[in-house]
Amino acid sequence: RGGGRQRAAAMAGDGARWPEGRYRDGVFDLGAARGFLPAEDPPAAFPSAAEAWAPLQALVDAIAVRRVDGQAGLLATPGAIVGPVEALPNLLPHVEALDAERDPQLLHLAYRAYSYVCAAYLLESSHHAQAATGEDKLDGKYGEARRVLPANVAQPFCLAAKKIGQHPWLEYHYGYALGNFVKIDPRAEDVWRWDNLRMACPFFGSDDERGFVMMHVQINSLGGALLGGISEAIDGADQLTAGGEGVDGAKALLQGGLGKALQALCDINTSRKMMWKASRPDAYNNFRVFIMGSEGNEPMFGDGVVYEGVEEFGGKPQKYRGETGAQDDIIPTCDIFSGVTAYYPENKLTMYLLNLRQYRPKCVQRFLVDLEEKVKAVQLRQRAEEDPNCLALLLGFVEQIFLFRNGHWQFVQRYILAQTKHATATGGTPITTWLPNQLEACLKLMEQLLLRLREMPGGKEALTAENRGLVDNVVKMHGSRVKVLHQQVEALKDTNYDAGLVYSLNAVEFDDPDAAIELQAGGSGAEGLNGDLNGREAQAAA
Repeated sequence: RGGGRQRAAAMAGDGARWPEGRYRDGVFDLGAARGFLPAEDPPAAFPSAAEAWAPLQALVDAIAVRRVDGQAGLLATPGAIVGPVEALPNLLPHVEALDAERDPQLLHLAYRAYSYVCAAYLLESSHHAQAATGEDKLDGKYGEARRVLPANVAQPFCLAAKKIGQHPWLEYHYGYALGNFVKIDPRAEDVWRWDNLRMACPFFGSDDERGFVMMHVQINSLGGALLGGISEAIDGADQLTAGGEGVDGAKALLQGGLGKALQALCDINTSRKMMWKASRPDAYNNFRVFIMGSEGNEPMFGDGVVYEGVEEFGGKPQKYRGETGAQDDIIPTCDIFSGVTAYYPENKLTMYLLNLRQYRPKCVQRFLVDLEEKVKAVQLRQRAEEDPNCLALLLGFVEQIFLFRNGHWQFVQRYILAQTKHATATGGTPITTWLPNQLEACLKLMEQLLLRLREMPGGKEALTAENRGLVDNVVKMHGSRVKVLHQQVEALKDTNYDAGLVYSLNAVEFDDPDAAIELQAGGSGAEGLNGDLNGREAQAAA
């Protein structure tokens, strides 16, 4: 036990439990206090004292279709953004003067502003190619994007991206989501609720956009508890693997950590389900186009984007993946911790998922690598499989990963498949295949954990009542989950797939609690699904 304590302390270098204080970059500082959110709330704008940045801030404030002041912004009118962007002073000398360690906040604001201007300028033409289908509703037929970024934006943007360690494209952490929130009432009781947050840099400026993006911040506000539980479980497994005295205490530490991590992920899933109320699926096309990437998106970007005046690119078009929820850190962390990564299929979709790690802050990239090494070193799964209650908690944790992904998959069905036939996700992958790819990995690991529990002499009898109920529910649902996923994958092999049929197959486990009612009623929530639930179930059965 003493050796385990020494190793755990060495992980942090200062006596604090890993990962506290080890993964920071001046903007993010991973740990139990803030999870994966910025260490401090990001500023809404450049400080007034930073006068050199005023022209950039003025442009940022003018862009959204609906500005904060209620007036129509540049994106409201086709082509209106071109003149103001081309007239923007080249602030390259001011970016050159920034230092990542000395000026992390200003560097973050510069990167965020330029990534926002870049996306708005390049994709404005794609946005206006869509036809209106109702109030705040567009048809999702995206047009061609601009393919040249002027030097006055390209040069400072590329340098800011290099200094912050990112690609010169809108991304999830510093750009559109986690680094883009402003608290409306910093003293509110539920301060992290999505409707107490607004966006510093919106594209459309609607409640739907705000709800969709700020829900990701709300979810991540629970990430600290997740990291705390994971850290405790790793510490317990480390002490058990080291051996010696204090086995019971180490086992309690492992079980307690797994329980805390499971509860945190349950809370995250509960929070995530609020998305159905926070943002309407049929309004997603209003802002989705602006987070599209140039990689894997040839119909919109052709060979890519030319960054004028950026010498290292030599005038050659560049391609980058777009902003996507797959750049979030919660589920990759959970996959590594639980062992789901060992069940990833070896295909291009898995390669894409791993490739997305480079679209994260460098400190997060280091954390994910170290987490994988630590989970292997302490033999976490082996230690969990030695105790039936630890094993049940790990099973429940993997089930919650599945439910998160399955809920996300249902978001895709309602927010994307039912609203547009554009075949490419914002990150540049085939929209119909990448999430089922990882759902299957979760189901396979759950099967293995259930098998191990059955093999343990007296395993189920040793479970607490709560853990027995958890296991029984996994067993009850497992067959139908496998069947539904298989049916959906088969249905989507048809390029003329019926989005309503695909979604109705979720009837055994709808993520949206109102879905069955809406489908049966055929009301506004069922638009685009072409029929009632009973008819869909009959068609699926046939």
